[in-house]
Amino acid sequence: MLRTVIIDDELRAREAIHSLLQIYCKDDVIVVGQAKNLRTGIETIKEHKPDLVLLDIKMPDGSGFDLLVRYGKIDFQVVFITAFEEYAIRAFKFSALDYILKPIEPDELKRVINKAKYLLQSKEANTMDVRFETLLSNLKNQDYKDKKIVLKTTENIHVIPIDDVIALSSDRNYTRFYFVNKPNIIVSKTLKEFESILQDFNFMRVHRSHIINLKYIERYEKNDGGYAVMHGDLKFEVSHRKRDELIEFFEQL
Repeated sequence: MLRTVIIDDELRAREAIHSLLQIYCKDDVIVVGQAKNLRTGIETIKEHKPDLVLLDIKMPDGSGFDLLVRYGKIDFQVVFITAFEEYAIRAFKFSALDYILKPIEPDELKRVINKAKYLLQSKEANTMDVRFETLLSNLKNQDYKDKKIVLKTTENIHVIPIDDVIALSSDRNYTRFYFVNKPNIIVSKTLKEFESILQDFNFMRVHRSHIINLKYIERYEKNDGGYAVMHGDLKFEVSHRKRDELIEFFEQL
């Protein structure tokens, strides 16, 4: 059972979350405490030492981010509860942190609870600090060149500047990342998940199996159906449907 604390400034919201947990996650979660603001939230976490904190972002005396910064070392899982705009949601995805959008959907709640259970039983249980620091950095930096992405392999948690990513390739339900001056790595997420994160950051999906960073494209080879030749002489096939879009990119340079 996940020992869980709910922190939200609205009593009605806390009661609604508690009720949803009792209905949909009763075998996985026990709510050991609730708090309405930053100060009482810190006190409640210290008192109950939870496995999981469901944390509202906007509160009267500070944000959920402020709470975690003041708390110090984060030795529990955190799921943010937010009504934030798309920019902030992307920051969560870059940082591999979980969030629930208001109003809360039961299926989403069950998903994050199941994921929290898995993380607590795996090697990733103590990586909250790394992921949270990456989140704060991304929220502060508007320029995509300063943003970082958290990539989890079977052995390690990697924090990589987005600007160092040359390309991504699909490997069934996995994605292979290619970097500048770093060995490539394989991540257990699909290419489609990363496409939605990177689409506004100078990346283009040139094939159902490949996404490239346009910063590192060196030329387009028309032979054999078409290839994007990237930094380091990496080659990625370009689909017929994406060929015109890529040629248009070169014409605008």
